[in-house]
Amino acid sequence: MGLTLKQVVPWGRSLADYRQMFALSDGDLQGTVLDCAGGPSSFNAEATARGTAVISCDPIYQFSVAEIQQRIQETYPKIIEALEDNRDRFVWDDFRSPQHLGEVRLATMDRFLEDFPQGLAQGRYRNEILPKLSFKTGQFDLALCGHLLFSYSQQLDLDLHLNAIKELARVARDVRIFPIVTNFAGDISPHLGPILEQLPQAGYTLRVETVPYEFQRGGNQMLRVFPSQ
Repeated sequence: MGLTLKQVVPWGRSLADYRQMFALSDGDLQGTVLDCAGGPSSFNAEATARGTAVISCDPIYQFSVAEIQQRIQETYPKIIEALEDNRDRFVWDDFRSPQHLGEVRLATMDRFLEDFPQGLAQGRYRNEILPKLSFKTGQFDLALCGHLLFSYSQQLDLDLHLNAIKELARVARDVRIFPIVTNFAGDISPHLGPILEQLPQAGYTLRVETVPYEFQRGGNQMLRVFPSQ
């Protein structure tokens, strides 16, 4: 069964967020970039405007601007309420309140919605879903995957994580996955240990690195994966 819009909770992040979440340098943004599970983030729009060659993939891209916009409006109050109820699980250094964060995220998603029709026509937004992507082996210098793997460890099992990471490492020379904690609870994903044990045995190089971004308490690390040679 395919994805339905009612399964989606849209929440977009900006180029500035991505720079911190994935410790991106200007040099990183000079290569070809895959943004996997990009959702309604403005990263593609902003990175494209500065000259970066980026493709975002997400099953949400099968829906229209109007459909995505309606879903944002439906889920937004619930997200803000959940943030209010769990304020102590988050770091509020960059945002005054859940409402302030929400305003920033809405502006980011508006930027995405403005760019989406043109980006879709240009092939910058692709309706694809892990663990199987249509891209060529080694097509990208860098693959980014934010707030999907590890975040949804309850919903996505270890085998899916392993296959998804292998697929990202097939299409990109450098894979960065953020964060390594579960959504809301903020615990280190139970899948991380087995992944750190099993993938090096298959020839992959893995590193857990601290990044400048921390909104979930303790959620300031990413997993980097380099494919087997």
